[in-house]
Amino acid sequence: MTTHKPRRTLQTTETTLDVIELLKEKDGGRVTELAADLDLAPSTVHSHLTTLHERDYVVKFGDIYYLSLQFLNLGNYVQNRLKSYQIANSYTKQMAEETDCRAIFAVEENGRGVYMYTESGKHAVWKYSNVGQKFYLHQTAAGKAILSQLPRSRVHEIVTTHGLPAATENTITDVDVLVDQLDAIKSEGVSYNYEEQLDGVKAVGVPVKGRDGRIIGAFSVASPANRMTPDRFETELPKILLGIANEFELEISLS
Repeated sequence: MTTHKPRRTLQTTETTLDVIELLKEKDGGRVTELAADLDLAPSTVHSHLTTLHERDYVVKFGDIYYLSLQFLNLGNYVQNRLKSYQIANSYTKQMAEETDCRAIFAVEENGRGVYMYTESGKHAVWKYSNVGQKFYLHQTAAGKAILSQLPRSRVHEIVTTHGLPAATENTITDVDVLVDQLDAIKSEGVSYNYEEQLDGVKAVGVPVKGRDGRIIGAFSVASPANRMTPDRFETELPKILLGIANEFELEISLS
């Protein structure tokens, strides 16, 4: 028999967060529009917006509300909260410069990946990943690099919670296949994305760890598949990324 834990969330807080997320999704909105989308009374939505406006979390132009730059302040704090995150920024830029690819630094939070930093090399035309955007770990090189360093019990917990949804026909959707690949990544120190998140895009990733040996996140570079010759994909890029990861971990150990 399955038992369900009682909810310990506040409905008013959930509604406020729903309003914030919808404002982001719609790039602003009027009270009546937001109320209709959320299936709430306009007076309820107006109360939440008024509170957010008084606390400077939304701005109002005419009768349209938008998220304010206060979220930029919060995002900057989160992005720089840990010293390792700050250090990762310069190495992400270095990766983009040395590879001419789309370079990212990503971390795991609550079982999903989050892009912390992204940079584009001069030949990187693909800009799918955005700072703060969440993604499924099993679909990306960076995500699989992170998963490879987690206890298998944690990997299974993440899969149970978030599943293994497919983004392309190449996405791994079988947990046993995923675990076998994670074992290989842990042994080799390099992960690969064979058009598993986006058709026509391949990526290479490496995990990075702190002084205590625990995973911090992962670096990755991505490029259109037609630019990825076997030698570049399997030899050149892994060598560059492993070198940058070693430099990053050394700086972390000395900081």
